Amino acid sequence: MSFFTQDTWHGRGYLGGWIHFDQTAKVTSPSTGEVLAEIGMGSPAEMTEAIERADAAQRDWAALPAERRAAVMRRAAALLEQHGSVLSDWLIDEAGSAQGKAAFEVGLVTAELHLAAATAMMPYGELLTSSLPRLSMARRRPVGTVGVISPFNFPTILAARSVFPALALGNAVVLKPDPRTAVSGGLFLAALLEEAGLPAGVFAVVPGGVDTASVLIDHPAVPVISFTGSTQAGRAIGERAGRNLKRAHLELGGNNAMIVMPDVDVAAAASAGAWGSFLHQGQICMTTGRHLVHADVYDEYSERLAAKANSLTAADPSTGAPLGPIIDAGQRDRIHDLVTATTDAGATLLAGGEYTDLFYQPTVLGDVRTDHPAYAQEVFGPVAPLLRFEDLDEAIDLVNANEYGLSVAILAGDAFRTYELAERIDAGILHINDQTVDDESQAPFGGTGASGTGARFGGHAANIEAFTDTQWVTMQSRIQQYPF
Repeated sequence: MSFFTQDTWHGRGYLGGWIHFDQTAKVTSPSTGEVLAEIGMGSPAEMTEAIERADAAQRDWAALPAERRAAVMRRAAALLEQHGSVLSDWLIDEAGSAQGKAAFEVGLVTAELHLAAATAMMPYGELLTSSLPRLSMARRRPVGTVGVISPFNFPTILAARSVFPALALGNAVVLKPDPRTAVSGGLFLAALLEEAGLPAGVFAVVPGGVDTASVLIDHPAVPVISFTGSTQAGRAIGERAGRNLKRAHLELGGNNAMIVMPDVDVAAAASAGAWGSFLHQGQICMTTGRHLVHADVYDEYSERLAAKANSLTAADPSTGAPLGPIIDAGQRDRIHDLVTATTDAGATLLAGGEYTDLFYQPTVLGDVRTDHPAYAQEVFGPVAPLLRFEDLDEAIDLVNANEYGLSVAILAGDAFRTYELAERIDAGILHINDQTVDDESQAPFGGTGASGTGARFGGHAANIEAFTDTQWVTMQSRIQQYPF
């Protein structure tokens, strides 16, 4: 595949073209420790240059017919459909993704490209009533240059869901991916869009550290920041954006609850619970972090979930293992500290609690209380804490007592009766008879509370609101007479 040969981007970033950066960093496989590549690490000066190039190129890009912008997205989708295995391999090697997770992510990215192409062609305004004899309308205009800061866990899709719609709507975009996954999370997208015909300068990829990200957050030519990552970092970014009167779209952490009702199919519920807690080693903002299980089915559910955990192996995903590694030793140690502190506080270790290198085995904790660390905090690892409840009101209170409000699941025999509970659930996403992890390009995505600033991703409406400004326009056939 000529457009993504490693010698093209080795030691480089993308500033509307492949440019050697003064500093470089090695990309290392969390599974094997092997050095996979060397990327350019952008300095604050190089980030400034990327923003200036994007700002200069944006108006010409926005002035193109919407069909031209949509065509770039369609060509990129066709290229990805043809060469998806290349991206999948990088997700496996660089991000520690299991093969199924990598294939799922490639499919999501492709869907985002198709949605972006459609978004470019959507109606971009509405006619308004007016008390005067004139045409009055509200129209949406691109904001200018959008800054995107994306994480390591689903590196391609969590960049693409901001990059693609923002570009399709006529903006320029500067992306700072996590340096640990800068290839699948950024450089691949640059090569893909360049091959699809995106004009030079409109898109930049600048891996870098906090100082480089700070330039993107503070630069006056970047009116919108789209950030996906931890709640702690999101609070800091939101505060700085507020001081600069910028919009900050923040998709942050989650400590997502799944309620297991007494009339449930317990075997099916345990399967859903295992998927929700252990998919991609639990390194997902939507991971099922709290299993609230009715007392009538608690014993059977805990036994079945522990059996599921014991049947799964964390190993090098290139071998076909269902689970891969934790991204790095720091995150692994944090997970283990939370598990150890919770068992020391009285919880029962039903499965897992062990690791080899970066491979943390799926873990189930029983008899958990609300003050236990693995229940109260977002673990971001393959850990399933189980808490017993007696009645539904208690379960709803437990769900809503947590500061996060991203995704909630309810598993029950009577789905329609369960739907009546939706009004009582404080979360941006609710799944009935499914686990907490799901995403579709056309669906609004976002959380409340410590999980972020609401649905700013997914669907035409959310994307248009996120990456455009509203302009009120009136037009009269002649100048109105005034008393002055």
